[in-house]
Amino acid sequence: MTDQPQVGIVFTDVDGTLVDNEHHPMAASAPTISVVAKLMPFCLVSARSPEGLYPIQEQLGFTGPLACFSGAYVLDHEGNELFSTVIPTEHALRIKRYLEEELPDVVAGTYGFHDWIVDDRSDPRVVKEEYFVQAESRESRDLAGTFGDRGVHKFLLMGEPESILAAQSRVAQEFPELTVVRSNATLCEIMSGGASKSHAIEVLCNHYGVSPAEAVAFGDGPNDIDMLAAVTQSYAMANAEEEVKRAAAHTISWSNVESGVARALAQLVLDTDSL
Repeated sequence: MTDQPQVGIVFTDVDGTLVDNEHHPMAASAPTISVVAKLMPFCLVSARSPEGLYPIQEQLGFTGPLACFSGAYVLDHEGNELFSTVIPTEHALRIKRYLEEELPDVVAGTYGFHDWIVDDRSDPRVVKEEYFVQAESRESRDLAGTFGDRGVHKFLLMGEPESILAAQSRVAQEFPELTVVRSNATLCEIMSGGASKSHAIEVLCNHYGVSPAEAVAFGDGPNDIDMLAAVTQSYAMANAEEEVKRAAAHTISWSNVESGVARALAQLVLDTDSL
């Protein structure tokens, strides 16, 4: 990774990219990432909520901008809102009814800003998601009362792979105005059609005055492809799916569990091979 263009801002996906296979940060990554984050904006770009990203920042020892809900809600390093695109509450109620009536074998969580509600916190799929993201949902069936006229940033569908695959297809067909993507085999994200990781990168580059040519991005899954296409210096993880490797300008030699992002940044930014 020698003779690389200048790096002025870092964008990284989280699950499958920055964290381990239990979806938690790795201590080995912390020294490098905390140093890089002092030199330039270090941006987490994820389907997670802000509350699902704060523990990662804390455990890796840095603060920085957040592109949450796959780009639907973008915050600067001080937590100020830079961009938000929501599903209006009335429309969200129609989507929730459709999910309950037509897709009863998946469970749906509803997210907006800093709220995450579910029908049943004891559902094993919800328990698993809370463990992975180190955040707690709130049990409530009152979507309108929770979000009022603010709208909803995301529905998260949780279920078995075949159910999630079918749900993705059916929701996309029923609501073509929405962005519907699988973040992994057991999770499907539903957001406003105006949400994308690539647009979040545009927002953050403009805010911090950095050209996309000086941006570096890391990802592993299909929902990262538009983000990787938005920057000149794009890197797929060693564990990335093949279509992601084809879409990225480079593929690094390390996986997420090998602290791949930190190792790559040590070379790209700090000019060292050691963490």
